[in-house]
Amino acid sequence: MFNVLIVALGGAIGSTLRYLVGMATMRVLGPGFPWSTLGVNIVGCFIMGVFIEVMGRRFNVSNELRLFIATGVLGGFTTFSAFSLDFAVLWERGEPLPAVLYALASVCGALIAVFAGLMLARSLA
Repeated sequence: MFNVLIVALGGAIGSTLRYLVGMATMRVLGPGFPWSTLGVNIVGCFIMGVFIEVMGRRFNVSNELRLFIATGVLGGFTTFSAFSLDFAVLWERGEPLPAVLYALASVCGALIAVFAGLMLARSLA
């Protein structure tokens, strides 16, 4: 139960940061292109890479801190960072085909799911 609370607290922080970045980006760059989503995804992936390498592999931090930062904060900031880490793990394990299939299935599946959800909701309205 403690781990769930750690992830929830981190998720609240990450989600709040994502919202604040989104609002600031919208004010500066306008609503014409999803700059904030692009930005948080790239920044979140970069931070995930740094965190996993430095904290996870070099300093062997506690599982609780990894849950708080990686799953909670970065997961709340962007779930794209978790997807990217999963891809990197598969790739670095020497499994390029599963990595590429995972990426294609994730991106294409998510896009298809969004459009399917839109169509369903619109047909019920």
